[in-house]
Amino acid sequence: MKLFLKDHFPLIMMNILQMMVVLLVYWMDGYRKFSLIFYSLFLGVVILSLYLIFRYIRHRKFYTRMSKSLEKMDEAFEILEDTPLSNALAGLLKQQHRLYVNDLLQQEKRRSDHLAFINQWVHQMKTPLSVIELITQENDDEHLESIREETDKLEKGLEMVLYAARLEVFEQDFQVEPVSLKEVIEEAIRENKRFFIKSHVYPENKVSATMVESDKKWLEFIFSQLITNAVKYSAGKAQKVVIFETKNQLETIVTVQDNGVGIPKTDIKRVFNPFFTGENGRLYRESTGMGLYLVKEVCEKLGHKIEISSVQGEGTSVKLYF
Repeated sequence: MKLFLKDHFPLIMMNILQMMVVLLVYWMDGYRKFSLIFYSLFLGVVILSLYLIFRYIRHRKFYTRMSKSLEKMDEAFEILEDTPLSNALAGLLKQQHRLYVNDLLQQEKRRSDHLAFINQWVHQMKTPLSVIELITQENDDEHLESIREETDKLEKGLEMVLYAARLEVFEQDFQVEPVSLKEVIEEAIRENKRFFIKSHVYPENKVSATMVESDKKWLEFIFSQLITNAVKYSAGKAQKVVIFETKNQLETIVTVQDNGVGIPKTDIKRVFNPFFTGENGRLYRESTGMGLYLVKEVCEKLGHKIEISSVQGEGTSVKLYF
């Protein structure tokens, strides 16, 4: 009703103005019969009121629909009263929906093609990296060791690109099953073995063979990223990265703890933001700011809570709740 009155307010004002102008002409012409003047006003108001009532009854569903927000897409195609305005609106909504669906399908195809290209490109890049690694393993030259380190960085970067792309179709790329936390963490440590040795940081896995419901591949990615960060930001030599578990009645909590440089208080709330590197990222130029962001996204999709706490100069603890 409120929308109806707002829509017809100019019409009402125009009719009132028209009646006033007609009465003013009669008055200036010397006509002074007030009973007939008021009767004319009364007739004008009645005719206008009857028209508005008829109009409201005819278009009541239309104005009710326009006043409410849509909760489901199907509501936009419900048949209203058979009037030109309602039919025109229904036709416009159908045409708009058709254009929207076509555009959505085109965007989905572009995204699918882009994802296929990324997957293919990453796998193609892994082949020459594997060849380079095989060649460098034949000798113990210092220069070849540097090449091995760089190929490790390239492999980690390609892996992050691949997982970031797969995150867009996560629902099609995960399988929940019982997973051994100890096995997953040991596999993540083996993947980063060379990084541990180079950084003079030693892993200590205190997690038991606790079984949790999760996806093994994505869980290995999570722990690999957390372990890589812990090693990267560990201060000095002969440091440890300790991974341990605690339990309560409801959940198992796995903590990845280091004694590294820690995270400043000003940065701790933003470490899960994409591309955020913070103060430590400016000191360690290899930081991309995407590792913890991807970890957070994967944890949310798998239903695992993640928390991070840190004291600058003392170290960082990351907790995963299962």
